[in-house]
Amino acid sequence: MKNYHQDITRLRTILKELRAKCPWDKKQTIHSLSLQSIEELYELVDAIAEENWKGMKEELGDLLLHILFYSQIAEEQKRFTFEEVVETVSDKLVYRHPHIYEHVKVEDESDVKRNWERLKIKEGKNSILTGVPQALPALVKAFRLQEKTKTVGFEWPDIEQVKAKVEEEWTELEQAKTPKHKEEEMGDLLFAIINYARYMNIDAEQALEKTNKKFIRRFQAIEETANVQGWELEKMGLEEMDKIWNRIKKHESKNQ
Repeated sequence: MKNYHQDITRLRTILKELRAKCPWDKKQTIHSLSLQSIEELYELVDAIAEENWKGMKEELGDLLLHILFYSQIAEEQKRFTFEEVVETVSDKLVYRHPHIYEHVKVEDESDVKRNWERLKIKEGKNSILTGVPQALPALVKAFRLQEKTKTVGFEWPDIEQVKAKVEEEWTELEQAKTPKHKEEEMGDLLFAIINYARYMNIDAEQALEKTNKKFIRRFQAIEETANVQGWELEKMGLEEMDKIWNRIKKHESKNQ
C-alpha cells in the first residue's frame, strides 16, 4: 500500500528544488501565481463538466501544486507553513460541524448550512455575505448570494412567486427608457432568472455552459456544411444558415 505522507513529502521536496534551481520557479510570487491558479481551477471545472476522471486527476494535481507553491513562498517569507494550512482547515471543519463533533442536532442539509453561517458570524464576519468573493463571475456570485441569504429566511416561500418576480422584471425592462435604466433592469431580470433556476434545482452556470457548448457545436456544423459546399458564410444569409441549424437540431433530437 502506498504511503501518501511520503508522496506529499516528495512533491514538496521537488517544489523546493525547483524554487532553488529553476529560473521560472524562482521568479514566481503569490501575485504571478494567482491568475494561473484561476486558470487551473477552470480547467478542473471543465473536466468535471465532461466527467473526465483522468482529466480531473491531473487538474487536481495542478491545484495541489499551487497550494503547496503558495505555502512554500509563505514559508520562505516566514508567514506560515503548509502544516499550518492543513491545521487551520482541519480546525475549521471540526468547529463548523458541531453536529458531528459535538452534541448539536440537525434535521437536514438546510440546518447544516444555517449553523455554518451562524458560526462564521461568531468568528467575526459582520455579514453572511462577507465570504462571497468579489472576483467571482457574476452568474456564480448571484447564485451564491441567493444561497447565503436563504439560510436566514430571505427567500420566497414558493416558486410561483419567483416566477412572478421574473415576469415583473421583464416588464420593467421593456418599460425602461434610458441605457442606464435598461442595463439596471437587465441585471435585475438575470438575477431573478438565476433565482428561478435555483428554485428548480438547476445549476444556472452549468445550464448556460451546456447551451454555450451546444451553440458552438451547431454553429461549427454550419461552418463545416458551408466549407463542404464551397459557400462563404458571409454570403449565405441568416435564412440559409437557420435552415442548416434546424436540420442539425432535428438530427440531434433524433439521436438523444
